[in-house]
Amino acid sequence: MFKHYTMNQVILPLDLEIKLPKNDIAFTVHELVESIPEEAFGQYARQTGCPAYHPKMMMKIILCAYTQSVFSGRKIEALVKDSIRMMWLAQGYEPSYRSINRFRSNEHTEELLRQCFVQFRCTLIEEKEIDAEAIFIDGTKVEANANKFTFVWRRSTERYSANLVEKSNRAYEELLEKEIVPAIERENPEELSADELETIVEKLDETIDAYTKRMEASDVDKRKALRSERKEPKKHRKQFNDWLTRKQKYAKDMEIFAERNSYSKTDYDATFMRMKDDYMRNGQLKAGYNLQVATEGQYALAYDIYPNPTDTRTLIPFLDTIEEKYFTLPTYVVADTGYGSEQNYDDIINNRHRVPLITYGQYRKEKKKKYKEDPFNPANWSYDKTNDRYTCLNGQLMPYQYDTYRTDRYGFRRNFKVYESVSCDGCPLRDLCTKAKEGNNRKLFYNKKWETHKTYIREKLSNEETGEIYGKRKIDVEPFFGFLKANLGLTRMSVRGKSQVHNEIGFALMAVNLRKFTAINKEKHNNFHLKTRKSGVVYKKHVNHTTFIYLRLVMSQPLSLISLFNCLGVGTCDC
Repeated sequence: MFKHYTMNQVILPLDLEIKLPKNDIAFTVHELVESIPEEAFGQYARQTGCPAYHPKMMMKIILCAYTQSVFSGRKIEALVKDSIRMMWLAQGYEPSYRSINRFRSNEHTEELLRQCFVQFRCTLIEEKEIDAEAIFIDGTKVEANANKFTFVWRRSTERYSANLVEKSNRAYEELLEKEIVPAIERENPEELSADELETIVEKLDETIDAYTKRMEASDVDKRKALRSERKEPKKHRKQFNDWLTRKQKYAKDMEIFAERNSYSKTDYDATFMRMKDDYMRNGQLKAGYNLQVATEGQYALAYDIYPNPTDTRTLIPFLDTIEEKYFTLPTYVVADTGYGSEQNYDDIINNRHRVPLITYGQYRKEKKKKYKEDPFNPANWSYDKTNDRYTCLNGQLMPYQYDTYRTDRYGFRRNFKVYESVSCDGCPLRDLCTKAKEGNNRKLFYNKKWETHKTYIREKLSNEETGEIYGKRKIDVEPFFGFLKANLGLTRMSVRGKSQVHNEIGFALMAVNLRKFTAINKEKHNNFHLKTRKSGVVYKKHVNHTTFIYLRLVMSQPLSLISLFNCLGVGTCDC
């Protein structure tokens, strides 16, 4: 159940819309939200309680507020009360900041934002603002709403956990040796689990209670001796209680880490990473999120946030998100060197059947004269394809020896062919050529798939058409981050948790899109504006086949009644 809300209802005062410029951003916001399918708003409906504000209205006022660089719930509430465009979008309603914040953090809002990006892209294609030929992908770090001193590191947690295991095992063996507690059944002989530590604490409690009862039934002399004997199990109980608490804490920390190396105690989903605004130049780490954006024509078409500090591992999951939630990938996927890897190239070319215009780490270096003429560079050595062997700078043969592979910590496997020199003994160039120990020969590891991908990328980037597309990357996706941080002013999150941060970034990115779209199309009449407004002074409303005409006379726009009725298609009498 929703409160009654319609944009076709005549309300007072009638001149709210008249006061808005014909190219005002409020009209763009209204059209965008109205283009979202009605089914997307049905999940907000409820049958009990007070009728909720219509999600269309909430989306409009929040998007409009973000276009004005207003992110605070209280400030948005104030805008609804004193901004003409916000009053028009809210149609007389004044939601409180609590309602605004609850709507922003609602789990269903993510779907509305997704629909906004999908519908906005369709509008751009219809208006021929983009040609959907390529997408430009890049990432930026956004600081989380977390204290920079609330870090928890995986490596430290693992080290503390290992020390705890060692100390607890030693203490347990001491308890068994002194027969303070009986032996317990263990799942793992190398480590005491949290349940086993809790069992040991219970056994120690029983031992202490037994001493206490014996003390109560003994005389003064025996009581002193028993009290002295009771000190050791009490000391161990305190230790094991502390270890149990820490064991549970470390287990929770490892669960929060997942695949990350750090997290913030304030915002568990935030990861500590290096930010560009390092004013002290000491490599300071701050809690933040890695924002990935796909753009075209300087418009954000898709986005997602990741805990990875680097961009390389985010490309494949981001492309999966784009295909699953936003749109089909265009022919070209353009990104910078940070995304160039064998795994990414293989995924785009073989799995998605698209063209990656992504440079790799050594791309620019390989184009330099120094690299091409370096005699110690294996790429410049002579290769005998028939016998499958290289010839080094000193004339030594390096035949093929065996195949090997390397698997990274994420499970991706790279295959190599290994070539080894026949003998490097007595070579005058040995110190300049290799760092191998004395007695070992120079080895060359050749990754055929990687070299094939590199050749493919060089060919594509040297082509005039695809090279021109890649050249647009710097003027397409890079300026967008400047619009987001410098112009819009979003440099730090105001909410915590991945889902809420995802929603807030979505509102901010769409606000940048709307500002740019409105500025570019300021000369064009807004479709909604043309349908509901005539010459800036006349409103026409159809109710039950009856036409009601509302006039507002403006001295600066003289208009005769006859021409007025003619433009409205209403006949006039001769009397």
